[in-house]
Amino acid sequence: MNKPDSLRTHLLATIAELKHNPDRLLIFIDNGKVRCTAAASLSFEYSFDLQIILTDFAGHPDSVMLPLLGWLSVHQSELLENLSKSADGIRFEADILDNSKVDMSLTLPLTERVVVGKDEEGNITIRHPGEPQQVAAFLDPDWIPVTCANGTEWVVPQ
Repeated sequence: MNKPDSLRTHLLATIAELKHNPDRLLIFIDNGKVRCTAAASLSFEYSFDLQIILTDFAGHPDSVMLPLLGWLSVHQSELLENLSKSADGIRFEADILDNSKVDMSLTLPLTERVVVGKDEEGNITIRHPGEPQQVAAFLDPDWIPVTCANGTEWVVPQ
């Protein structure tokens, strides 16, 4: 599984307080499952709750949420885009400590695809493909619709 390490690296790089105290970031995997449909290959999907714990955190919760949402927009975008998944997607709890510090726990339901195949020599290959991404170039508001005889075409400004 690659997403837990990816998220850890991202949070350590983007949350100022964790840069100086990386040992205050703990990550656990709970409720793990493997889904395999026994199709033509043994490709499968990991499904798990990723629990992030920040101990003695003195920063503002926004300083955690913004980098977290940025990471999710790339690595698990359906938690932000799908209304039913976003309603229960990011859960958190916090214990308020003395000196304006908190122990905070965040739980994210994550999935990770694993594609199993064979190379040209017949050796088993394993890939962890990234999540599908919106292609910003295809969402450009400057594209101009032009009506043609057989329908509408889009002209891309040069």
